[in-house]
Amino acid sequence: MKSEISTHEFSMRFTSTPRGARLARRLVSHRLHEWGHPYDGPANQTVTLIAAELVSNAVRHGHVPGRDFRLRLTADPDALRLEVSDTRTERLPELRAPCGESGRGLMLVEALADKWGVTPRQPGKTVWAEVRPSPATGR
Repeated sequence: MKSEISTHEFSMRFTSTPRGARLARRLVSHRLHEWGHPYDGPANQTVTLIAAELVSNAVRHGHVPGRDFRLRLTADPDALRLEVSDTRTERLPELRAPCGESGRGLMLVEALADKWGVTPRQPGKTVWAEVRPSPATGR
């Protein structure tokens, strides 16, 4: 018996504003729910939280006037992958000790994602994270 492999993809550009970031986060959660990862499930909550951090960083640190950021979400049986691309080249994200009330976002991504990284592109960069949902827990 041949098993069916289900792969999903969602990609969209968003304005580089807090409103665009909020919409991106909500659409990530909605798509995951449509793809079988319920709103209140660990996979949806984990990837949505990672999305909130990455799109917030794109708006706060990757913003170039007149340029949007792009979000791409893919799901296959092995992993949920989130990619956030912006056009700012000179500011690459890095893990560092938090400073005051900020600087914890990438530490959170590091703790929640199974893998994450930064891929340069022209112009800008793509910050990506992968989560492998567990069949037993949904995360």
